[in-house]
Amino acid sequence: MMNILVINGPNLNLLGMREIHIYGKESLDEIMAWLESSVDGLNHHFKFYQSNSEGELINIMQDERQWASGILLNAGALSHYSYAIADTIKAIQIPTIEIHMSDINKRESFRKKSVIKNVCKKSIIGYGKHSYLKGLQYLNQII
Repeated sequence: MMNILVINGPNLNLLGMREIHIYGKESLDEIMAWLESSVDGLNHHFKFYQSNSEGELINIMQDERQWASGILLNAGALSHYSYAIADTIKAIQIPTIEIHMSDINKRESFRKKSVIKNVCKKSIIGYGKHSYLKGLQYLNQII
C-alpha cells in the first residue's frame, strides 16, 4: 500500500476559472478525482490538500510525514522562491515529485527557476493534469 500526499499551492483552487488557455477547464477537485480514479485498484491511499499559505503547506508536509510514502507537490508560484518549502522537503526525507501543469520554461522569466527542483526526486512539467499521473507513476517506480 502506498500513501500519497498530494499538495497544491496558491491559486490552484481557482483551476477551471483562471487562465483556462493554460490550465484547462477542469477544477482542482475534478483533477484530483480523475487522478485517484486513474489508479483504482493499485492499492494507493490519497490525502489531498490545497492552501494559499506557504506556512500551511509546510505544516501539512510536517504533520503528514509519518503517514506519507510519497508526495506530489504542485507548489505553484512558491516553487520559484520558497526556500522554506525546499528546506522542509529536505528535512522530512519523503520522496517528493515537483509538479507543474504548464511548462514553466516557456512562460514568464521568473517562472523558469525552481528552488525546490533540486530537493525533489523529479520535476514533471507541462503535461496538464497528466503531470500528476506521470508523477505518481514515477513514485511507483522509486518507492
